[in-house]
Amino acid sequence: MTHLIAVGGSDAGISAALRARELDPSVDVTVVVADRYPNYSICGIPYYFSGEVQPWQSLAHRTAADLEATGMSLRLDAWATGIDVIGQRLEVHGPDGAEQLPYDELVVGAGALPSHAGIAGLDRLTPADGVHVLHSMGDTFALDQHLDERGPKTAVIVGAGYVGLEMAEAFTVRGIKVTQLQRGPEVLSTLDPELGAIVHAELDTHDVEVITRTTVTGIEKTSDGLVVRGVREDGRFARLADLVLVVVGVRPNTELLEHAGATLGAGGAVVVDEHMRTGLPHVYSAGDGTVTHHRLLGPTYLPLGTTAHKQGRVAGENALGGNARFAGSVGTQVVKVFDIVAARTGLRDHDAAAAGYQPLTVGATADDHKRYYPGSHPINFQITGDTRDGRLLGAQLVGTLGTEVAKRVDTFATALYAGLTIAQISELDLSYTPPLGSPWDAVQAATQTWSRVAAKGFGV
Repeated sequence: MTHLIAVGGSDAGISAALRARELDPSVDVTVVVADRYPNYSICGIPYYFSGEVQPWQSLAHRTAADLEATGMSLRLDAWATGIDVIGQRLEVHGPDGAEQLPYDELVVGAGALPSHAGIAGLDRLTPADGVHVLHSMGDTFALDQHLDERGPKTAVIVGAGYVGLEMAEAFTVRGIKVTQLQRGPEVLSTLDPELGAIVHAELDTHDVEVITRTTVTGIEKTSDGLVVRGVREDGRFARLADLVLVVVGVRPNTELLEHAGATLGAGGAVVVDEHMRTGLPHVYSAGDGTVTHHRLLGPTYLPLGTTAHKQGRVAGENALGGNARFAGSVGTQVVKVFDIVAARTGLRDHDAAAAGYQPLTVGATADDHKRYYPGSHPINFQITGDTRDGRLLGAQLVGTLGTEVAKRVDTFATALYAGLTIAQISELDLSYTPPLGSPWDAVQAATQTWSRVAAKGFGV
């Protein structure tokens, strides 16, 4: 009987374990989980704090009992600390001490760790001091306790990416005055600033104070509260708050595999092939600690939950002798911020230029459905294509909640996967009814704008 061990209780590890059990119900699968909360939705945590998801147990994709009912064994509160590659044994430290678990195949989905971004004091301050990160259920419980017991009135959020923006909304809903600090020129740096400004305006409307072009250098605890210090173009910056949440990105958690001899690549993540093999015999890696194959860029580091699920499934299948391959990502993302939805897929102009394409990015605005039907709203687009052959390279879009931004970015993501030109998008047979769209969907109206601009100067 094959014994598969999966390290990690989140997307990649659980997906690998489930796929293995799906393909061969006789396989012996053990999942090593660093806490007591396997298969919880970390992406859903902000909606727990906003009150939209209750109770916290609802965040479980599957309960521990559900997972065990599939036939897998869970080792909870257990840390994988070493791999004996030759002897095919995994060292695990759990509640009963250290042990060596033999394996036939090993899938490591250890994920990522919160980045500290060089902020002085962050390594010393803890949730007990009022300084939080948000990366696990343990972090969730610590922040929840702080909110319940101390009732903070003010919060500084360091970072204005996806989680930072979602938490700004959650805190605001709870009556906390939020100041959001962003290092770049605009919030949501995965979008062009023109579109980020729309999200910024939505935050302003809900009394979130957004301060951009600010690099946070340190956090300290004083008798008056927490002081966040930084540097701006116009000088030094300091802000006092009751609570500080630091969400400035993640770094790959590679220590286990690195010590075992795996190679690190883009972003410091573990290098794998399209089958999720690490190069170490019988050892696979998947998820946020792993290099991602991007269909337009090649190897890169782009940690996304959707990618982790796919990579884990591939690793679980191949650990049983399969020949599945990870087809690659195009970096599709979407976020809701109050009543605005922002999304992107593929490359922005500067990404494309750095990768050797000859990009042109064109802005466009199109109504989400026929204007004569009540309730239409504009969607703002940035379309990036290659001027040599008209190939779609990327799309960004921002619209009001209800304009189906998520659906429409998926149309672009599908076109990217298929390698369509921008002109070919107009040939797609997209749905139409006046309350929901137009004969030329907003996606097609935006790409047609790109084609007209490109034709004037580039002969595409």
